[in-house]
Amino acid sequence: MPGVHIVTDSACDLTDQLVKEHNVIVVPLTIRFGEEELQDRRQLSPEEFWDRCRGKGDLPQTAAPSPGAFQAAFQQAVDEGADAILCLTLSSKVSGTYGSAVTAAGAFSGVPVRVVDTFSLTMGQGLLVIAAAEEAAAGAGLDELVAATEDRIPRTRIYGVLGGLEFLQRGGRIGGARALLGSLLSIKPVIQLKDGEVAEESKQRTRTRALAYLGTKVAADAPLERLAVADGACDDFPEVLSALSGIATEHPLLPVDLGPVVGTHAGPNTVGVCYIVPARTAGTAG
Repeated sequence: MPGVHIVTDSACDLTDQLVKEHNVIVVPLTIRFGEEELQDRRQLSPEEFWDRCRGKGDLPQTAAPSPGAFQAAFQQAVDEGADAILCLTLSSKVSGTYGSAVTAAGAFSGVPVRVVDTFSLTMGQGLLVIAAAEEAAAGAGLDELVAATEDRIPRTRIYGVLGGLEFLQRGGRIGGARALLGSLLSIKPVIQLKDGEVAEESKQRTRTRALAYLGTKVAADAPLERLAVADGACDDFPEVLSALSGIATEHPLLPVDLGPVVGTHAGPNTVGVCYIVPARTAGTAG
């Protein structure tokens, strides 16, 4: 199919159905359990990943795709008829994936390739990919798609509630003392992605309060442009979904599984809410 094709990486957490529906090419990150290396989504499903996290084996680690993996994806897009490619990656502040994509684009001469750092991850990134794919399918050109995506990036919000702090602590994403303090007091931090990095948004006393706070936070920004919620092996995900289902959004709410890339650092029982606010409210939201 001619036109601009969208390439992204597996941190976006798009389901197989959404990938197919929007004609997106996904480059997998690698998930390591000790010496074992598996390609995200291709050799390791979210369900298999969470099953392994509950076991007693090695904690997972992630590795960015090689430039060669992105070049192969760009070539696939050309083989499918692309006359230009927009590549949207997870935040450069948490992964080397963006750098790999930029290197690959610089060495690729088939068609024009633009790489955009979404400064996002999970379905924050996924929603940006879907929006670009829909506009590309409607005939938007490469410059137009880049401009539209760059406009949406600062309007994209990600908030999450973790099951615990062990994975963040052991993955080096949070100070050890703070993780210990949080566990002693049973504090449930609400985290956010701020300027492309994970930050603490607030502290809540219980998970119930943290989830209620999350719902209130999202509702305050409504009506939304797009809304998604990611399930990181949560026992209470149906309740989370129910609480968010009444929030006004231009496009339907998309529930997905939180995948191995983000799940490696967040751990089980994590819920992530990702959304894009309309341009008119972007200055005051978040």
